[in-house]
Amino acid sequence: MADTHDLQEFLLFAIALAKEAGKMIKDATETRMSGTGNQFLAKYDNPTDLVTETDQAVEKFIKNRLSVTYPTHRFIGEETMAEGVETVFTDEPTWIVDPIDGTTNFVHGHPFVAVSIGLTIGKEPVVGVVYCPLMNELYSAAKGQGAFLNESIRLPLFQPTPPPLGDLSQCIVSTEAGSDRSPEVIDKKMEMIHTILRQKQNNGKQAHSIRCTGSAAINLCTVAKGVVDVYWEVGCWEWDVAAAIVIVREAGGIVVTGSHQPDPSPVNIFSRKYLAIRGAQDEKSQLDIAQQMWDIIPEINASRKPVPGGFEP
Repeated sequence: MADTHDLQEFLLFAIALAKEAGKMIKDATETRMSGTGNQFLAKYDNPTDLVTETDQAVEKFIKNRLSVTYPTHRFIGEETMAEGVETVFTDEPTWIVDPIDGTTNFVHGHPFVAVSIGLTIGKEPVVGVVYCPLMNELYSAAKGQGAFLNESIRLPLFQPTPPPLGDLSQCIVSTEAGSDRSPEVIDKKMEMIHTILRQKQNNGKQAHSIRCTGSAAINLCTVAKGVVDVYWEVGCWEWDVAAAIVIVREAGGIVVTGSHQPDPSPVNIFSRKYLAIRGAQDEKSQLDIAQQMWDIIPEINASRKPVPGGFEP
């Protein structure tokens, strides 16, 4: 494990890199809004999973900068994997990057768009930066050093003590439809949302409401902020969450499995199933909320092999 000084160096580098990448995204957005540039296409012939020229350009920029600065470090990126490069995950320092989390938002000009830069050492996420250039929000954290908004506002926003966590009925829950719209996946997700919202007398949890930003990284950062209580998603990827997991944890939250099988241990970032609970006074209350979610989460397949229209079962 790197020492505190090393983590701070990596964090500052990632912040500077995210700002540069964010400028590329902002410039591309302005170009796109003017009606020129930025062709986009569907990945794997899936019309709900998009990639743009900017995704590819930003990842190439980040990867090149990392390879020059830290030539011995490994790299895992969304567009690199999409090109067929095999993912190799070891104990070595590994940067896990999503050049644009919220590509569909980007295509439509919706501002919930982020560049996500995470670092793992010993297979543990230890540095995370999520920058939302269209909203000028930069979330950052390194293990043991706290989480911050725009480098100066400590997270969660509720200081010094976050509100208590009681029952799921008192929570705002964040989730997403995801890109896999096969009936066996989307129907279960919609039923899960119904259960979260339905009245208790009708076998529901009657949570306060549901929120969707269109970005896993931003959803997790709202949990780190403390303005969303719970985030659950099945089907996103390690580059969507690696950076933000550090931010949530350093803000006092927990990130565990989003599977139907309860497990209070830290989530496997490659599992594609994530459940985050915001900071609270004690871990027991966080796990109580997690258990209430596990009680209703359906069994949903999340294969790691993409195929046209979804993922291989």
